[in-house]
Amino acid sequence: MAGHSKWANIQHRKGRQDEKRGKLWTRAIREIMVAAKAGGGDLSANPRLRLAVDKAKAVNLPADTIKRNIDKATGNLEGVNYEEIRYEGYGIGGAAIIIDTMTDNRVRTVAEVRHAFTKHGGNMGTEGSVAFQFKHCGQFIFAPGTSEDKVMEVALEAGAEDVVTDDDGAIEVLTAPGDFETVKNALEAAGLQPDVAEVTMRAENTIELAGEDAAKMQRLLDVLEDLDDVQDVYHNAALPE
Repeated sequence: MAGHSKWANIQHRKGRQDEKRGKLWTRAIREIMVAAKAGGGDLSANPRLRLAVDKAKAVNLPADTIKRNIDKATGNLEGVNYEEIRYEGYGIGGAAIIIDTMTDNRVRTVAEVRHAFTKHGGNMGTEGSVAFQFKHCGQFIFAPGTSEDKVMEVALEAGAEDVVTDDDGAIEVLTAPGDFETVKNALEAAGLQPDVAEVTMRAENTIELAGEDAAKMQRLLDVLEDLDDVQDVYHNAALPE
């Protein structure tokens, strides 16, 4: 199955992340703490925590920092309590945006998110206003040049729902959230290392933006990404390279 290119968006995001290691560490720590608090500190019994630790290792968060924050979340050390809040809204050209946050002060967070939307040409929506335009799923993305046949064979055998080849040759594997870890293990066992491996909100359809509209949309997304309490930003805009 062919699909629209996501590679440019991934490379843009990676480039920004390389410049912001401190922010990535903060996000990783929050995700570890929320996952450990919700499901306990035992990695073998907590899939969400396993994924959070994998993400933390991918951004080179030190092992002692990972352990310390698991201990904080499970009551062995004093720590901060974070709550998860999702915001929804519209960007340039009616593009849908979902913002997932973890915060210790919801009043501050909603004010910052609303300000970003207002200042950069978007509109904050109500709960459920755009979420129906996205699918909660596991997602793996492989760089152009990866063997499509091998990825498809391994992924589908392991229970993946779909394998999509983007316009530029990148390969996307989609799974149900509950099958993410099984498919991940199978891909890695076959020597296939994805550039992206995450449980995400994937847009069902995209809105093409170009020129000034695309630049404005990218600016809004960047500002939202940079907010301290923001963990993830999902959108359905197709932006040029």
